[in-house]
Amino acid sequence: MPELPEVETVRRGLAPWLEGATIQSVRLNRPDLRFPFPQGLKGALEGQEVVHVGRRAKYLLIGLSGGATLLSHLGMTGSWRFAEHPIDKPPRYYEPGTEPRHDHMVWALSHPTHGSSHLIYADPRRFGFVDLYEDLAQSPYLKGLGPEPLGNEFSASQLAAAFSGKRTPIKAALLDQRVVAGLGNIYVAEALHRAHILPTVLAGTLVTKTGKPKRALENLVFAVREVLTAAIEVGGSTIRDFRSVEGAGYFQHNFAVYDREGDPCPTPLCTGVVKRIVQSGRSTFYCPKCQRAP
Repeated sequence: MPELPEVETVRRGLAPWLEGATIQSVRLNRPDLRFPFPQGLKGALEGQEVVHVGRRAKYLLIGLSGGATLLSHLGMTGSWRFAEHPIDKPPRYYEPGTEPRHDHMVWALSHPTHGSSHLIYADPRRFGFVDLYEDLAQSPYLKGLGPEPLGNEFSASQLAAAFSGKRTPIKAALLDQRVVAGLGNIYVAEALHRAHILPTVLAGTLVTKTGKPKRALENLVFAVREVLTAAIEVGGSTIRDFRSVEGAGYFQHNFAVYDREGDPCPTPLCTGVVKRIVQSGRSTFYCPKCQRAP
């Protein structure tokens, strides 16, 4: 499932070509994805100019001149691509190999600079979905989300307030989208390793008795920002089905622990071996030697 860096990579790939474009026509090749397409979607999109391509957590947000916003979730295999041209970011160019039967929505676009093109949403497994909102604040998917981990509201003090007294394992606490938005299994594992925190420790143990963040929590905030920034710079991670607008992301080559069970820990001078356990039905990868309780 694409996490924040993958969705941000898609956003950055789409924005220069899509912002300012007018949606001339829309073709829906089926009635649904994970959920049915919103009623009247075709008519609501046609004739609209795309004024902004944004992101909130793991959702792509396409703002339209009429005031509505299209929300897109990529699911496991969803992708947006232009039919006529790659995005100008070699060497990550990727020629989509999707069959036409997986192209479920096609927008014919006219851009004042780039001319005519077709934007295609493809999704072989159809776990993605789109929705349309006149008032984005009414979206149930965005209500209650925590701060963006790359934004100013995300801090050790904010996490300390959320974690105080919590007996939830720190990994599960970070995956709670109400605490911090956009983090998923991959980047939580990588951030905990960078901060040298054991994924099984209770979230509340990273907070002092007076409610202040311990040094470990300060380190964790830095690690989260660092790993997300590094992943975005190389286009996210290609795990199973994710593809950016330009092509495959490359951060998986930089994984320290995720999917590295049995490999030596890459931390300098550490002699540990990456271990895998299961937490809440998900694989957790960590080094039992250099990741410890605070």
